[in-house]
Amino acid sequence: MKEVLLTKICSPKQWKTISAKNLKKSGYPVYGANGKIGFYNEYTHENSTILITCRGATCGTINISEPFSYVNGNAMALDNLSDEVDMFFLKNYLEFRGLDDVISGSAQPQITRQNLQKLKIPLPPLETQKKIAAILDEADKLRQLDKQLIEKYDALTQSLFLDMFGDPVTNPKGWDYEKLGLVTNMKAGKFVRASEIHSDYVDELYLCYGGNGLRGFVNSFTHEGDFVLIGRQGALCGNVKIATGKFHATEHAIVCTPKKKYKTIWLYYLLDLINLNRFATGAAQPGLNVSTLNELEVIFAPYELQNQFAERVQAIESQKALAQKSLEKSEELFNSLLQKAFKGELV
Repeated sequence: MKEVLLTKICSPKQWKTISAKNLKKSGYPVYGANGKIGFYNEYTHENSTILITCRGATCGTINISEPFSYVNGNAMALDNLSDEVDMFFLKNYLEFRGLDDVISGSAQPQITRQNLQKLKIPLPPLETQKKIAAILDEADKLRQLDKQLIEKYDALTQSLFLDMFGDPVTNPKGWDYEKLGLVTNMKAGKFVRASEIHSDYVDELYLCYGGNGLRGFVNSFTHEGDFVLIGRQGALCGNVKIATGKFHATEHAIVCTPKKKYKTIWLYYLLDLINLNRFATGAAQPGLNVSTLNELEVIFAPYELQNQFAERVQAIESQKALAQKSLEKSEELFNSLLQKAFKGELV
């Protein structure tokens, strides 16, 4: 299979960035680093175009714009794509290959046109490209359906909470309030060096959670049981997770232990719907502290009703687990087809 330089089959370009204050509520969709970010009264691209996120934490992410869209400068548009290249074939290859080796900068990761000039693309005949793209598209539809089903189960659980208990912020059902510090025990996690966190699991290691979820695995655990973890710092400050079993919580997480009259799963949905991020302080580095959370007043519903909610959630989670297994299989199929496609073994 012959290879060609990416810049020989398209013209990577960053267009003028529209500031957030100039975005409109309607009009032509505007694409930024992570997909659509708003609307504008002009467009840069009449046809769908491959976009590469070229700035920030998600640098290297691939999107395809809708027809008649404006592409902001945080995305690199692969303009003037050759008639010899199928757009969806190229998108799949770039996602399969990954772009880590063309990202520069540590404080602010970025992809430049100059970095893309060394990128080579395998290019079978156009008819073969289209066949590969069609096969991968069908496989992708399967995994997207599984993802959508999982999202529906998550939405169903949230809807169930709102139906049984109402919005915990506006409290339309008139539940009594209690301070969070009186119904839970909260404590910041324990510091762990980055060098002590393993990326892969082996025997006698324990899950390590930071403020934004799972970070890796460590040699010892700080907690055992069922807990709610709250992110303390940064962009995902106030992020809520459930942790079970034996695990280590870092100093970036607040470990929230429900007392007897609060079910862990109920408390998780309660805090998630409250949106704890709005109680964070600090602009450059938002943060939450235990003393602030202790004073937060939250609704309290009878334990029997919480228990009913937990039982229904368990039934939903059982169905969600089946969907998760189906997703794992469809992901495995898609990845297998990707491997074959770009080894020349698919068609």
